[in-house]
Amino acid sequence: MCKAAEWALTAAFSLAIYLLLVLWTGSFGLWSPAEFIAGLVLAALAGLVAGRLLWERGGFRMLQPHRWLLFLFYILGPFFWAMAKANLDVAYRVITGRIRPGIVRFNPGLQTDLGRTLLANSITLTPGTLTVDVDDATGDFYVHWINVTAEDPKPEQVCGAFPTWARRIAE
Repeated sequence: MCKAAEWALTAAFSLAIYLLLVLWTGSFGLWSPAEFIAGLVLAALAGLVAGRLLWERGGFRMLQPHRWLLFLFYILGPFFWAMAKANLDVAYRVITGRIRPGIVRFNPGLQTDLGRTLLANSITLTPGTLTVDVDDATGDFYVHWINVTAEDPKPEQVCGAFPTWARRIAE
């Protein structure tokens, strides 16, 4: 599919979502003219920014319902649990002073930009870790970790099952 079609479909989908969210906000009908124009502008921008991510590897991957269900389950289950544990771990380390901060490198083996973005955001949102850089060529992640336990860690040591979930959801 050509880039213009990818942009147009992404923009149309974004506009439909926007118009559903602002339904009945106009004083003379469903939407006011200014609201509709704002929706067109925002949808065009969303098409430019998100079109490439959503269409990579031959399809509108993230519109598949099972991926949304997996993402919802991931956020409410494993991600929430890992974040709760990390909060307690960081509180313990702050109180006791037992920290050994450093930047570590690992390769989770993710192939798509969407999978890498999901993993990088999951790592950054979890207390005690921060994604510093992702090498596009090799797929290596550079993560600041509050308690470095290994010089060359495996992905599971740094971020638990996050890479597995990113692969299930986005690839």
